[in-house]
Amino acid sequence: MRVVSLVPAATEMVYALGAIGDLVAATHDDDYPETVRRLPSITRSTIPANASAPEIDDHVRQAGARGESTFHLDVEALRTARPDVILGQTLCAVCAVTLESLPPDLEHEPLVVPLDASTIEGMFEDLRRVATAIGREDVADRVLDELRARLAVVTRRVAGLPRPRVACLEWLDPLFNAGHWVPEQVRIAGGEDVLGSAGARSRVIEWDDVVAARPEIVIAMPCGWDAPRAASEAARLGSVGRARVVGVDGAAFFSRPGPRLIDGVELLASIFHPDAVAAPEGAIAIAV
Repeated sequence: MRVVSLVPAATEMVYALGAIGDLVAATHDDDYPETVRRLPSITRSTIPANASAPEIDDHVRQAGARGESTFHLDVEALRTARPDVILGQTLCAVCAVTLESLPPDLEHEPLVVPLDASTIEGMFEDLRRVATAIGREDVADRVLDELRARLAVVTRRVAGLPRPRVACLEWLDPLFNAGHWVPEQVRIAGGEDVLGSAGARSRVIEWDDVVAARPEIVIAMPCGWDAPRAASEAARLGSVGRARVVGVDGAAFFSRPGPRLIDGVELLASIFHPDAVAAPEGAIAIAV
């Protein structure tokens, strides 16, 4: 089976299902597992690699105003890949390639699988949808049982502990709160999200909104950035009383609705309750 992924979260699902060998092409943004970097890329971005946070936001806003995306599909590369299955997303038309971008005249009609999670449970449903499309339903049962079991462990370990007030920032200039599944991650990890609501989209906020929310912990998780850059950018923000400010890898654990959202829950729990939960392997939080 020849599988093409149009979004990193789908790639990570294929990997979790033990079918990474079936993946024949992915996006330029894919970086997990490391081996996907060697696959043909079927997308490109119009955002310069060294763009600052305000410049990135400006590119995204201008593309959205034109009804375009900052991600572009390489149709010829897609045709060359000869996919039997295409995995794509419907959530963000500006910052990722959506299924609407697919050409109608591919050599043979592939099975197109839409992913549309806005919650952790929605991610689980997407994973099962991917598993069904690539013939890995039996593996999906095991993977989902393991992911749910890990969430149950965190829930049990933080039960009864004080719940810190947490402000999660998806972007830093301008400021966006973190939406969709992130408030769920915070809740399961034993915190209280003071800026977001589970399942709701992120929105532009002001620094005064952050201060007024009286967070005890501020988590900088800019979409697409790793922990060092998140911490570096967050250092430019003002103080929020005595709140701890921490930078984390948004791309790996918070921006992509894939299996590593569970790693994100464990990482948050290790920040909120370090004596109760350890950070998952390879995940770091950098204090600002």
